[in-house]
Amino acid sequence: MELARTDLIGRARAGDGDAFRALTEPHRRELQVHCYRMLGSFQDAEDALQETLLSAWRGLAGFDGRASIRTWLYRIATNRCLSTLRSAGRRAAKEWDIPGVEPPEPTRLGEVVWLEPYPDALLEGAITVPLGPEARYEQAESISLAFVTALQLLPPRQLAVVILRDVLGFHANEVADMLNTTVDSVKSALKRGRAGLQRRQTEIVGQEPPPVADSPVENAIVADFVHAWETADIDALVALLTDDVFMSMPPLPLEYHGRDDVRRFCASMFGAGRRFSLVPTRANGQPAFGAYLIGPTDVRHGTGVFVLALAGDRIRALTRFENGMLPSFGLPRSLVKPAR
Repeated sequence: MELARTDLIGRARAGDGDAFRALTEPHRRELQVHCYRMLGSFQDAEDALQETLLSAWRGLAGFDGRASIRTWLYRIATNRCLSTLRSAGRRAAKEWDIPGVEPPEPTRLGEVVWLEPYPDALLEGAITVPLGPEARYEQAESISLAFVTALQLLPPRQLAVVILRDVLGFHANEVADMLNTTVDSVKSALKRGRAGLQRRQTEIVGQEPPPVADSPVENAIVADFVHAWETADIDALVALLTDDVFMSMPPLPLEYHGRDDVRRFCASMFGAGRRFSLVPTRANGQPAFGAYLIGPTDVRHGTGVFVLALAGDRIRALTRFENGMLPSFGLPRSLVKPAR
């Protein structure tokens, strides 16, 4: 096995693209998920992955073999993401632009406005990788929207350390080497990062766990949600929500907390006559839907992607994303009304 890896490295250093792909392809999907956790953006994660692989290709001569190829790639990806986080070019908040609809006053304005969902279709083989002994989180939990959002509120260095140590389970000395710092610095950043993450996650402490994916409980609440949303039945919709339900719409900064505020927002949408068809998909290990606006013609234009977070048999969070995410989920930009 070691001889085979050494042979591949030698061939890749000599310019053999197939050998380089054989070295890096087994880690490609998990690296993309790592970049997503770091950046909170599916598109930014794709870009960071491509830049990571390009940097690895160009820098393979500097790989000294002290660490594994996987650890070396994580070092490159982490530092690429840190550069992105520290740059001034992150996506800004967007203003409300739905004609004929005046949203109610939000409960608050959100701090994370660049968040994007991650298609479940790309998670296969990416969150079942062996974890180091330091890992503290289940991989399914660590890809949820709530967790990824909480991560984005940490300073970049703390964010990187929490993911590398508590999500992936790398040893402190490995993380110190990746970040070109000391073990003491890593331990300090981890302590502060854990405290910050815990503060951000207090709102979901005590919530019932979500039902198992594709279980009868999940299928029932999803079916009830689809019926309520497609028929604009606000009472039925609100009955599905937890008391402390949370609704957000990145890159719009508007956030609505609690049943009453979510009811007011939905009433503003449905009251303006907007009606939708929902097409099921999955994102971040959670039920999701492509939403299509029903208009006067047979063409229904996609308006975005909805992702539900469940607690027991209720919905505790609903996040709406822009329609630019539809192709990432293999969903069309528009639907044609089926013939009767």
